[in-house]
Amino acid sequence: MQPEATEEERVKNLTLEAFADTIVPGEKRDPGDRAIAGAAPGPGSVAAGALELLNFDATGVTAGLPYLAQSLNDHAKSYAGEAELDLDHDVPPFVALPYEHRRELVRTLTAPGHPEKDGWVSLALFCNMAYDSAAHRHTAEAIRDGHPGLLALGYRAPDADGLWRFPKYGYGRKLAELHPDTTASGSPA
Repeated sequence: MQPEATEEERVKNLTLEAFADTIVPGEKRDPGDRAIAGAAPGPGSVAAGALELLNFDATGVTAGLPYLAQSLNDHAKSYAGEAELDLDHDVPPFVALPYEHRRELVRTLTAPGHPEKDGWVSLALFCNMAYDSAAHRHTAEAIRDGHPGLLALGYRAPDADGLWRFPKYGYGRKLAELHPDTTASGSPA
């Protein structure tokens, strides 16, 4: 049994989910979902595992996530003040922003010339990667488990032996013969 999340972890996770949902929007998990705005039909980045990927140590961003979430909430407070928006204090400030305002704030943070652009673009790329490549999962397992992004992109399960073969050539014709020294696993010798 996992220990209950602290308030700090809850705020961080809600904020990061709202950010991921701004990058690749999806539908709400339930009517009371505040992190996911419900701006698009079907599953988005959060359902595809954005939080799992962001917390995967190999990304190099994991240690900075508490700072990024806090910074995003600070930016949301400033943005709300400038836009004269009243924020609900039951959720973190970024989560309280309506979707179109979340989107505008993220556009500003990732715009050329913004002093924090590199950090926000990196975070956005990982949110995108969770959806379109399932970088935190083994591809065959992700497809087997119904990963929404891979399925939306048209990935299919590997053949029975675990290898992917493509009966139709992507360019409408075969480009080259298999090299005679290619190993059984498909690697060059």
